[in-house]
Amino acid sequence: MKALRNYLNRIKPNFEPDGKLHAFRSVFDGFETFLYTPNSTSTSGVNIHDSLDSKRVMIIVVLALMPCLLFGMYNTGYQNWLAAGAASFPFWQIMAYGFLAVLPRIVVAYVVGLGIEFVVAQWRREEIQEGFLVTGILIPLICPIETPLWMLAVATAFSVIFVKEVFGGTGYNIFNVALVTRAVLFFGYPAQMSGDKVFVSTGSICGLGYDLPDAFSGATPLGQIASFSGGDLELLNLQGNVISTWDAFLGLIPGSFGETSTLAILIGAVILLATGIASWRIMLSVVAGGLLMGWIANVFATPTYPASFLSPADQLLFGGFAFAAVFMATDPVTAARTNAGKYFYGLLVGVMAIIIRTYNNGYPEGAMLAVLLANALAPLIDHCVVQLNVARRMRRLRQSAE
Repeated sequence: MKALRNYLNRIKPNFEPDGKLHAFRSVFDGFETFLYTPNSTSTSGVNIHDSLDSKRVMIIVVLALMPCLLFGMYNTGYQNWLAAGAASFPFWQIMAYGFLAVLPRIVVAYVVGLGIEFVVAQWRREEIQEGFLVTGILIPLICPIETPLWMLAVATAFSVIFVKEVFGGTGYNIFNVALVTRAVLFFGYPAQMSGDKVFVSTGSICGLGYDLPDAFSGATPLGQIASFSGGDLELLNLQGNVISTWDAFLGLIPGSFGETSTLAILIGAVILLATGIASWRIMLSVVAGGLLMGWIANVFATPTYPASFLSPADQLLFGGFAFAAVFMATDPVTAARTNAGKYFYGLLVGVMAIIIRTYNNGYPEGAMLAVLLANALAPLIDHCVVQLNVARRMRRLRQSAE
């Protein structure tokens, strides 16, 4: 590492204002600060230099996402083998298949998103922002595995430009960039982003996996519930067997690439909470809101809304609820920032996710829209909390003066 540091020091003058590569100063600065913590602060004002800068925070979040990514690789191959009626499930072949399936999506997300951020940084003569380190891996995790690459590129570009850069870049965006990417895909290309086949990889890759017939059905549990027309509600896997609670907890079900495994998500939550990166108040209140609304819906269950027959625990296990509670709702830029506001913000996400999922049969997943709605209301929530605190203190001041 010392040799790398010496090499960077040697070429750094080329990227200074008078250097021959000064036009790429932002690119060099982004690469250098990604590898090493800066040893300087602002030349004006009072500063406290902390080794845990925003890049390190983003890297910790990426590490917390690794269990979801690795399990998503396995589940992608597993669902392909399962849909083909395979009798054996070779672990390393399944993992290799999942890796090859997701790798192009990660590459497209990073190339498009980082490419735009590099261009904007050069144009503004600013440092390269680090927020896309997390966004670039979140986007493939929350999308169906069969999402066409060109659609992913278009939606990523739209979100980075119009949700992030026009507001000033990292730290200024109102909405979660990854979720807006998912929303653009869903509302812009609904036929390719919903249905029974988009959540299961349907073809072989480099000689691995199976080419599935056009007639196969790969409906997710929530998709099966949305199309339920009466009788006994049974959620089935791709071979027609009943999905157990344990299977749902592990994540051995069809769904968006990184959202199916509650176990992997919980491992990520432990990492985020242990390092102090994410707010336990938001996580706790999202879960509490989901359980509360799931219980209310279950008490008043009706065949008109089949999802109301799910137990509160099942509401948390299926779909993207758990992933949203841990990784989406806790985004420090778009979430509420006051402690009291975080509780209300989280409750709003949990309650609205179940309401949308349960009482809108045309859209069997509600976590995405619930988080985006809460993002829009987060500034208002914080404002109300601050004003209530001000009013309470003024009241105490008047009482002490009497």
